[in-house]
Amino acid sequence: MKFDKYIPTHQLQPYIKCFVVSENEDESAYKVFPTTGMVVGFQYKGQLTTIKNNEERTLNSAGITGITDGYNIFKNSARIGTILVYFTEIGFTHFASHPANELFNLSISLDEIFDKNKVSEVEERLTIATTDQQRITIVEAFLLSQFKDIETDQLIVQAVQMIYQSNGTIRIKELNHRLLISQSAFEKRFRKVVGTSAKKFASIVRFHSVLNQLDGSKSLSEICYENNFFDQAHFIKHFKQFTGDTPENFKRFL
Repeated sequence: MKFDKYIPTHQLQPYIKCFVVSENEDESAYKVFPTTGMVVGFQYKGQLTTIKNNEERTLNSAGITGITDGYNIFKNSARIGTILVYFTEIGFTHFASHPANELFNLSISLDEIFDKNKVSEVEERLTIATTDQQRITIVEAFLLSQFKDIETDQLIVQAVQMIYQSNGTIRIKELNHRLLISQSAFEKRFRKVVGTSAKKFASIVRFHSVLNQLDGSKSLSEICYENNFFDQAHFIKHFKQFTGDTPENFKRFL
């Protein structure tokens, strides 16, 4: 299995975290945990399906997944090849006119967001490309052609930074107070730019903080306390929502 990361060109770096070229010779099913940004995928060979309630749904070869509040299960065909585009938290709004929150908990075809002919052109070029670098260049060219030179919402950038600095434990009321903005106005702007509420975004950041601590020497009780969970039951419920498993079972297989 291949999972190689590439840094985007300088112009795209404020909006794209990285590109990934992923290939797998074997058919497999796997979980994807919630992330803090949108993800675009281009399958240049093979197919991808989602599994929900024991039902499979085949995805388009070019698609986008919004921020989710739980894990998703995907299944890839044998000999699949995919280019993944990981947006920064504020990146999506610089390429699409759709409010980011309209994609919450969705995996949809990319031509519902961008021009169908341009998406098809990218797909065709990717299938005949022979190297990873050629494929990355094709996707970068597409993104640059869709780039909107709009002003970044600096207040939301600050909010995202504060949430990360607290590992997702900051209260939203404190955010509003420190940013000098009302709750309703803040939530509307945050959802539009980031793709979910500030509270749900913070819970995803806190979840990743927990993940990063699970493979260390800290006990589950210490991790629970340090991440400001009310009690063990709340900690387990929160973790299970994002992974489908308990922290204890998850930690056992690390």
